[in-house]
Amino acid sequence: MKVLVFAPHNDDEVLGVGGTIAKYAAQGHEVFICEVTKSNTDEEIKEERSEALAAHQLLGVKETIFLDFPIVTLRETPLVKINAEFLKVVEDIRPNIAFIPHKGDMHMDHTVVSHSAMVALRPINGIKVENIYAYETLSETEWNLPTVDNAYMPNVWSDISKFIDIKKEAMNCYQSQLKQPPHPRTLEIIEALAKLRGSTVGVPFAESFMLVRRLI
Repeated sequence: MKVLVFAPHNDDEVLGVGGTIAKYAAQGHEVFICEVTKSNTDEEIKEERSEALAAHQLLGVKETIFLDFPIVTLRETPLVKINAEFLKVVEDIRPNIAFIPHKGDMHMDHTVVSHSAMVALRPINGIKVENIYAYETLSETEWNLPTVDNAYMPNVWSDISKFIDIKKEAMNCYQSQLKQPPHPRTLEIIEALAKLRGSTVGVPFAESFMLVRRLI
């Protein structure tokens, strides 16, 4: 089985899907990560991509695809260009399962990626993705305006009790992105959220998702 994760920025994939990525990889499935944006300077790009590759190696990712869209300004980028790049990724990988960011996140890059990912994942031209899930990203999903349209309402949970440590270890690779408590992007808060999500379904640690589409 092939699993594709769209990440607007380096580290979003670990925050939202890190434990589930590690679980899929441990089960022998092929996991692909598409990192959509890059930072503004060559030094920052080199650092962030080095961190991403280190994190993905720990998680067991098969391949990391780096796109070159500028960070923060995806909203000003023609959607036709973003859609075309995403479609190439989907056509090359032909995933069975896809994870995309929640469209109601604070950062507009997340909204654009969510929209363009859904365009690329349409069931046409021989592409049939069996399951699509939206994931939450600490400091993005919970910080936006509390409106009905922005609400994150999980209805799928992944038990990551055996993988919470490797999720934290992978996030620790992103030293350029980690903060200090009480900021959400800390190992302490990552574990706390996983405990909260786990408590909903009676397991020690979990990641939660919103089901977008499922083919039975």
